[in-house]
Amino acid sequence: MTQSNPFSLTGKTALVNGASRGIGLAIARGLAAAGAKVILASRSLEVLQAEAAEFQRAGHEASALRLDMADTVSIEEGAKQAGDVDILINVAGTNIRKRFEKYTPEEYHLLMQTNMHGIFRLTQLVGERMVRRGQGGKIVMIGSLMSLLGLPYLTVYAMTKSALYGLTRTLAAEWGRHNIQVNCIAPGFIITDLNRKMWEPQIMKDWLRGCQAMPRTGTPEDVAPLAVFLSSPGSDYITGQCIAVDGGYTTTAHWPFEA
Repeated sequence: MTQSNPFSLTGKTALVNGASRGIGLAIARGLAAAGAKVILASRSLEVLQAEAAEFQRAGHEASALRLDMADTVSIEEGAKQAGDVDILINVAGTNIRKRFEKYTPEEYHLLMQTNMHGIFRLTQLVGERMVRRGQGGKIVMIGSLMSLLGLPYLTVYAMTKSALYGLTRTLAAEWGRHNIQVNCIAPGFIITDLNRKMWEPQIMKDWLRGCQAMPRTGTPEDVAPLAVFLSSPGSDYITGQCIAVDGGYTTTAHWPFEA
């Protein structure tokens, strides 16, 4: 690590896949604030263009890139347009909650393609270029609590997010010699458009207060700082990890006893 500021991303180019809203957009904002040139990527090009314009008005370098993780052609073309990338953040994903026996083949393939196959291909293309350049790099996967444990009605989603943690570990082992660090973030109960409705009932809020050290749901802004850190020189000796941002859900519990 040679920079005087171990958290500066000045001079780095970051591709954030899934940057139109939620966790992806919060991470993109954090990377830009740290000095990175940010490529905001998702299917929603008009939304991305508007966000990129906001970044630019704030004095940051940013551009928009259409990228559909369910479309291999879009992924290959997007990787080509992105060019040399120092930081790849894989956020894009979707979810369908239902009983295991009720998933249709179409739903299964949609989740697998969007959450796993598309990320595999994008990481392969961007990572290959990182290796070839020989200047190192950072890759951050956005996994899930389902990368670490199981909850009902999330079977296929859990399969994809568990696979991302496996990809993280093996790529960290394979690309460490190229000074490329690969890590995974496992967000806990972060409120986004994918789960907002599920968390509206009071019973869900009461349940969380009874089983988690920090008795609240999280926000995308709770996740973004860790992604920025894992993209910075300050994390150069951290690789192959899956770090939960979950208010303590995976490591703590409450009980009625009071001392």
